[in-house]
Amino acid sequence: MADIKMIFIAGLALVLSGVAESAFMGKSHSGGKDDPVLQYVVNNSLREHPVLTKLKLRTLEDPWSIMLVAVEQAQFMANLIKLINATKALEIGMYTGYNALSMALAMPEDGRVVACEIQETYINIGKPFFKEAGVEHKIDVRYEIALKTLDELITNGEAGTFDFVFIDADKFNYDNYYEKSLQLIRRGGIIAIDNVLWSGKVVNPAPDDITSQTLDALNKKLHKDERIDLSMIIIGDGLTIAIKR
Repeated sequence: MADIKMIFIAGLALVLSGVAESAFMGKSHSGGKDDPVLQYVVNNSLREHPVLTKLKLRTLEDPWSIMLVAVEQAQFMANLIKLINATKALEIGMYTGYNALSMALAMPEDGRVVACEIQETYINIGKPFFKEAGVEHKIDVRYEIALKTLDELITNGEAGTFDFVFIDADKFNYDNYYEKSLQLIRRGGIIAIDNVLWSGKVVNPAPDDITSQTLDALNKKLHKDERIDLSMIIIGDGLTIAIKR
């Protein structure tokens, strides 16, 4: 009987480990590219604009393409933008502009995306694709430190006017980005925060892993934050959706 019990426990542990592994699949273009379930999701749900596909392929040539937002995540956020009828969005950390382009395509003709980026090389990669897609006029790229841009927007009277914010820049300033985004977002608007699972390292972060500790602290703060409603979603590298009350 003891042997049967041990076999059952071992089998259950194997099943649970498989469930846990498949529940965190990563991005379809990087860590999750060999996951058949994730590829099934992409094959049967992704509707990628042709220019987005071109920009994705160009971005994958970059040595830091791991920073590219998961395309399935970008589509999910574009659908959120349509759902709340967003016309004004903010992206903190544009990289080559895949998600900025995705948001701009999801918005009406008078929509506006303010995109923060500190690497001119990445801005120069994205801009021709914005033009090709016919949404160059919707994307306002700010080439400077993101916190400075956020302060400028607040000073210029744009607090409470944004419908959607996507935070995907340096992790050490995530809390600062979040607090300023709360000032800029309207009630009922959405703040989407990327990389909140950090490849699972936020679970019991190592003593010397400052990035994971920082993200874990923010996750715990948001869980208790009465200013928002939220969901943490297992998509890409983890995405938190915070809705301002």
